[in-house]
Amino acid sequence: MDAMRSTLETLRADAAARAESAASALADLVRDRQGTNDDDEHDPEGVTLSSEWSRLSALSDAADGELRQIDDALARLDAGTYGICAQCGERIPAARLEVRPFARLCVPCAQ
Repeated sequence: MDAMRSTLETLRADAAARAESAASALADLVRDRQGTNDDDEHDPEGVTLSSEWSRLSALSDAADGELRQIDDALARLDAGTYGICAQCGERIPAARLEVRPFARLCVPCAQ
């Protein structure tokens, strides 16, 4: 389980960095656009403000969601329930946990 904790902590650090990067980019976008009324929605030369906002928001949401899943997996590891399907109570196969270390469900229950 030490190896799995290490894997989860590495994944968590990566997700946290992505979340911070996306949040920082969103904050920069807001700061750079404050006080201006540029009509970038019709600028044929670049990405529109709304599409960049959507892209950064999606990246931030994805990283935040992954952080929640990893934190949940770490809590299950601490509680001794890591690797046990939350629905049927059977063991989650090691191969599934290698591919998806924060899996809560075995393959049959996930389907």
